[in-house]
Amino acid sequence: MAVIKATDADFQSALSSKPLTIVKYYADWCGSCKLIAPKFRRMSEDPRFSGVQFLEVNAEENEQARHAAGVNNLPFFAGFRGMALAEGVATSREESILEIIEHLQA
Repeated sequence: MAVIKATDADFQSALSSKPLTIVKYYADWCGSCKLIAPKFRRMSEDPRFSGVQFLEVNAEENEQARHAAGVNNLPFFAGFRGMALAEGVATSREESILEIIEHLQA
């Protein structure tokens, strides 16, 4: 599955369309966000995570989506079960992102 770009206009409908979602919040100026992007894309294509939707949101341009996860630093990753935030963390460590995905699937 590919990484889907979401905005305030379609964020809620994207969350409600799948039971499990991982969201990467980023900014264009964020170097760490750029470094983690290829790893996040690879995770989205991993068959182990076929039941998880992968979204990315520009945190600077989408205030409502940013507030839905309590984003306080970038890059920030948030796991959602339906419309409910399950957990979120500011990190650029692949292991931390994988933990969120595994917790969602548990």
